Amino acid sequence: MARQRRRIEIYDTTLRDGTQSEGVSLSVQDRLLILEALDALGVDYIEGGFPLSNPKDAEFFNTARNVSLAHAKLSAFGMTRRKDTAAEADTGLAALVAAETPVVALVGKTWSLHVSDVLNASPDENLAMIGESVAFLIGRGREVFFDAEHFFDGYRADARYALACLRAAADAGASRLVLCDTNGGSTLEHVAQVIKAVVDLMPEAMLGIHCHNDCHLAVANSLTAVRHGVMQVQGTINGVGERCGNADLTGVIGNLATKYDVDCLRPGTLGSLTKVSRFVYEVANLNFLESQPFVGAAAFAHKGGMHVHAMRRNVKTYEHIDPAVVGNSRRILVSELAGVSNIEAVAPAKFGLRGDKDAQRRVLNVLMEMEKAGYQFEAARASFEVLIRKTLGGKWYRTLWDLDHYRCVLFKQTARTPNIEAIVRLRVNDSDRHTVSAGDGPVDSLDRALCEALRPHYPQVDDLHLVDYKVRVVNTAAETAARVRVLIDWYDVAREAYFGSVGVSENIIEASWLALVDAIEYTILNAMDASSAGEAQ
Repeated sequence: MARQRRRIEIYDTTLRDGTQSEGVSLSVQDRLLILEALDALGVDYIEGGFPLSNPKDAEFFNTARNVSLAHAKLSAFGMTRRKDTAAEADTGLAALVAAETPVVALVGKTWSLHVSDVLNASPDENLAMIGESVAFLIGRGREVFFDAEHFFDGYRADARYALACLRAAADAGASRLVLCDTNGGSTLEHVAQVIKAVVDLMPEAMLGIHCHNDCHLAVANSLTAVRHGVMQVQGTINGVGERCGNADLTGVIGNLATKYDVDCLRPGTLGSLTKVSRFVYEVANLNFLESQPFVGAAAFAHKGGMHVHAMRRNVKTYEHIDPAVVGNSRRILVSELAGVSNIEAVAPAKFGLRGDKDAQRRVLNVLMEMEKAGYQFEAARASFEVLIRKTLGGKWYRTLWDLDHYRCVLFKQTARTPNIEAIVRLRVNDSDRHTVSAGDGPVDSLDRALCEALRPHYPQVDDLHLVDYKVRVVNTAAETAARVRVLIDWYDVAREAYFGSVGVSENIIEASWLALVDAIEYTILNAMDASSAGEAQ
């Protein structure tokens, strides 16, 4: 009989703990996009935030309850009841119930220092706060995970009391006891020692681990915890989080799946790990970490002559796993040896690239040139598809209009709001169009003017709505003359689909125009494809 593989739960807190990272601010739509990406990756739980902390979190939960998740369960995060307040009267607990998530992560103090100096409560009062809060939420039909905040520091200071906090949560019905290295200062030896002690004293408990990265040990501590009996790992994609960040789930998942031979994702989804990592970077408007293990662009890149020579003979000589296992690709920095398989994997099936190595190579060559110029397509599906269409040509691409010119005019007076107009002149279907539109900025004005010109011929432009707009400098050494990459997120009402487009230029208006045009061409050409398919039937 085959040995049954161990199963480790993955609990993602990118949407809550990750947003506490300096420089990270996610809109509600950003959160929904990441929610769907994480669900597709196959994590078990996705923490959406604290419903009472701000209006954005509250709006997210109101919207997310209508999102159908294929695998993951959505979790709300909150704290135990306030001191001297009954659980039934606590506004924070009420907000957790109102979020209507199947799971609630409830954080409680387990370090006597925090109990006395932060809560200003007695040890017994804190135990009551934990037990009554857990019981209240379970009584409202929620599964409760108890996040034992500062547990490793608390255990070091007063092991008996820290364990009593766990017991209070477990006796009240918490299904997971999550041991948190909140300050990120624990070593592997301490983590192992504490978890062994908890397992010995509470062998029936289902334990989790939540590590911060202040000593650069968050992933290592998480893996150590798994080795000693923990069955759930909490962390964030790319390790984003407060201070030095959280345990990077790309490293946790990569190691668990390829080194520890355990199941930690929905079957068949490990190959999308790199894609999800880069998607989160783009949506959060963060720079990629090139050297990030498993998913970074340099994780399987080879430059040294001795290395390249050996790799040509046997790829195992300088790679610990096949990069394709985690959705990454090998790069030889002097000449590209691989990558067409990625094109085949991500290109829509309708283009018929499967097995057509010549077409795959042509697309890859164009992609490489554009990436060299600063493009990134991980979160820009529309631009990637337009690239494929233009490269293949023939039935896949047609010129929808011929641009004569566009122009943006900004008029600004002291203490008055700038007035911006966009002028677009083009020829479409043998008709000259010349439109002028004002908007809330150059991109909005250009969008309005272009859509006004195209609307009589392509009414699909009215289905397209801008959701988010991000700018990133590509070559900072050029200072104010630097090239910029503009990423725009869109929602297509007719197709009920979100997607992104990207443009790169030294001129931010030109970069925005390129991203805008890709989105419109993508929308119109897909509508034409659907119409042609309908007529063929």
